[in-house]
Amino acid sequence: MASTFLQGALVGLAVAAPVGPIGLLCIRRTLREGRIVGLATGMGAATADGLYGLVAATGLAISGLLVSHGDEMRLFGGLLILYLGLSTFRRGLSDQPHDPAKAPPSHAPLKAYGTTFLLTLANPATILSFVGMISGLSKGAEAGPDAAYWLVFGVFCGSAVWWLFLVTMTALIRGLISDLIMRIIDFASGGLLMVWGGWMVWQAARGFLP
Repeated sequence: MASTFLQGALVGLAVAAPVGPIGLLCIRRTLREGRIVGLATGMGAATADGLYGLVAATGLAISGLLVSHGDEMRLFGGLLILYLGLSTFRRGLSDQPHDPAKAPPSHAPLKAYGTTFLLTLANPATILSFVGMISGLSKGAEAGPDAAYWLVFGVFCGSAVWWLFLVTMTALIRGLISDLIMRIIDFASGGLLMVWGGWMVWQAARGFLP
């Protein structure tokens, strides 16, 4: 089953690695709120990747389901990204100092995990990636009675390794970020997230038009 696990891990890594709104959120949250919140963000994305891998590997009719509800999922994801982008941009307007030693609120990791899980599920890039890989995942899942589970575990682990790497690298420079630089990062990341979210909402709205 090692080859099946490796196949899943490579798929998970390939889906997670491109820097998009999820990666931007992970970097920004790690810088602003610390390693634990950053890891929770990454694990939310990895869990969603694993869930898509499970649906694909077990042979469910994921392609038709995703295509038929793609606009609704894109709209939900776009609105969520818009909200997160606006919140991030507004954070840059505040004069609250950037304190790397300050512990985040107790609910912050759970909130980071939940929002990223939902956002990854509704992210068109994730949907399209797994739709394109359904055939290969389904064949890999037929290698044995437990192959599908090893494949899905591999997808999760591959995605999780990427997020762990990204958070670790970001955390190394967290202490070097000044208040001014952190506010600039909030402005820039908030603006980019709003652009991404607006584009997703526009694409979804075009799909609803006759």
